Amino acid sequence: MQYRTVPKTGERLSALGFGLMRLPQKNGGIDEERTIRQIRRAIDAGVNYLDTAPLYHFGRSEPILARALSDGYREKVNIATKLPPWAVRNRSDMDQILEAQLKTLGTNQIDYYLLHSLARESWAKMRSLGVLDFLNDAKQAGKIRNAGFSFHGDTATFKEIVDSYGWEFCQIQFNYLDEVTQAGAEGLRYAASHNLAVIVMEPLRGGNLAKSVPAGVQTLWDSAGVKRSPAEWGLRWVWNHPEVTVVLSGMNDEADIEENLRTAESALPGGLSMAELDLIGRVRDTYRSLMKVGCTGCSYCMPCPAGVNIPECFALYNSVYLFPKNRDSKLLYLARHGGLIGEPAFAGLCMNCGKCQKICPQHIAVPDRLKEVSKIMEGHGFKFKVKVAKGAFRVYDAITRLKRPKKRSG
Repeated sequence: MQYRTVPKTGERLSALGFGLMRLPQKNGGIDEERTIRQIRRAIDAGVNYLDTAPLYHFGRSEPILARALSDGYREKVNIATKLPPWAVRNRSDMDQILEAQLKTLGTNQIDYYLLHSLARESWAKMRSLGVLDFLNDAKQAGKIRNAGFSFHGDTATFKEIVDSYGWEFCQIQFNYLDEVTQAGAEGLRYAASHNLAVIVMEPLRGGNLAKSVPAGVQTLWDSAGVKRSPAEWGLRWVWNHPEVTVVLSGMNDEADIEENLRTAESALPGGLSMAELDLIGRVRDTYRSLMKVGCTGCSYCMPCPAGVNIPECFALYNSVYLFPKNRDSKLLYLARHGGLIGEPAFAGLCMNCGKCQKICPQHIAVPDRLKEVSKIMEGHGFKFKVKVAKGAFRVYDAITRLKRPKKRSG
């Protein structure tokens, strides 16, 4: 296993991390026995960074990880989990959530603790509620070792967050299709210049860059002098960046685990040749030719007066056509832009003011394209779907609140 160094602490983390967001299924639920075997196989092969969150599998990911780490496995790894901003209403909530996570995970300390899925609005909320003091107190009490955040916003907000606190690490979405979206390569370099370890999520766009590959893309991969699977090409592109510390993979298939473990041994920074990088660039361009909107994610159109997250709406809309067999794009659209984990930012909010169109470097007819996005991504009854989903979230939150240990007074 290849290991990379956390700049501020000198700790060595496995270049491949195990993400627990997409665990193997059986009879409509998680195949727990298989999941535990997979996790332990990865640990035995040298993986020492495991990433989970309270939301993953509606609260089942953390307790399954705890069971996988019994029998001496806890001492071999670093646990990373997250504080969900949408479940926080005050400072006391932060303390109660952390205490519940420590109990669920069966540990006295969480090694890498993240503020989950930050963007401009959620960051402003968490900061106003005193999250930085919470992190300081939790570190001083020894309940967390390293503080970080995961991110799904624009580059300017990313830099603002990096500058706001003495983070040890951050987590960003990064792959050869998302080089200039969200934090992007610019954010990657910025975080590294501030000595943050960078954990990469979605290196294969939720597996989309590895499976159901379009014919034109597969023809390009087949033309390469060295034969690699699309997954290996994608992972090697991310590991080629020296600023990257850990690449998370939502591994849930034994063959994929073995392939990723082999790749992680030899995919070193700067390991791709110029010819290989050119090939990946042509693959990226082929994917982009399938997109419905030629948005580069530059965010010049932001902020939108109506609150629409224009680049992200276009990105998820494009994903529907890039990866037609995957249904996650519409679910993510509902969660991120419908207002489940932040302020509503869906395309249907557009007021047709035209401000975005005047400043778009790509000369996209933004209001017209947002109408298309609204039609396809929202359809009829979108607000009702959001209402139902919010209701489900409230029920889930109420149940988890009942399980949280109360903060002791005095």
